[in-house]
Amino acid sequence: MDYKAYLIEELDGVYSGSIKELQMRDIEPGNVIIKVHYSSLNYKDALAATGVKGVASSYPFVPGIDVAGEILESTSDNFKAGDKVIATGYKLGMSVFGGFGELVQIPQEWVVPLPSDFSLLNAMSFGTAGLTAGACVKKILNNNPSFKNPVLVSGATGGVGSVAVNLLSNLNYEVHAITGKLNEELILKKMGASKVIDRNEFMAEPVKALDKAIFSAGVDTVGGDILSKMLSMIEGHGSVACCGNVAGMKFTSSVFPFILRGISLIGVDSAESDINFKKEIWNLFSSNWSLALDDYSKVIPLEDIGDEITKILDGKQIGRVVIKHGD
Repeated sequence: MDYKAYLIEELDGVYSGSIKELQMRDIEPGNVIIKVHYSSLNYKDALAATGVKGVASSYPFVPGIDVAGEILESTSDNFKAGDKVIATGYKLGMSVFGGFGELVQIPQEWVVPLPSDFSLLNAMSFGTAGLTAGACVKKILNNNPSFKNPVLVSGATGGVGSVAVNLLSNLNYEVHAITGKLNEELILKKMGASKVIDRNEFMAEPVKALDKAIFSAGVDTVGGDILSKMLSMIEGHGSVACCGNVAGMKFTSSVFPFILRGISLIGVDSAESDINFKKEIWNLFSSNWSLALDDYSKVIPLEDIGDEITKILDGKQIGRVVIKHGD
């Protein structure tokens, strides 16, 4: 079975991508083959496309850590041909050819049925970034759903941050958004941010062991010193959900936020989350957490993916990029 995919190849240490015709292997026991209608572009996909170590296991390789489509073949009792489904994370787009191809073959345990009243395009308008944002919000609300002060979101114009801002605002929480793109302030306010904070202004003063507690919770999508400062500004028994490292893999903190204010630092790895937790988040997005993301999502053909990879690596991407396969 032939299919079209954006294949990353390596030659003399240089990684480049192009659209190629590939052959799908025969289906293996326990697997499903999905005809991909939509995928989305995530930061991890861009890293895989440029050969960053530790993302893709080997090359040549097809990135794409999420897909929405329909079952073409199945060896599972849980899914049959024609079922509409979503798959995100695990090894998809890392060691298993991913959503930048028209077909994927994956274990049925990685697959979630598409919720009713939810389209395949809706699903990838959220994508892995949206799933991660939803997981972050779910976990800070589980910790303490009653916020007296605003919620702080870093990396607010990115894929995860933009959905977190939108979702928290729709849930009637006051949201303050940190960004390095002040020219996008109007977009962030349209998403629901009540205040937009310049990243440089936020970091102008040195990080303290404990700062004034002016936020009830935080969603940190960038890591590094911004996470350090965010932790110092969370009120007693609040929490910060941490899910990214684009600003740095390391952060510094004293024990004071944890032992004097009872702060919780919650790590979020949506890729490896339990499949039932993923189902819960997708079902929330199709019901109580419904969001209109059309204004913040751009749908592109597979042929345009190279330009969008460059944009996301250069920090110029706003909102979500959805890849449409076929006509």
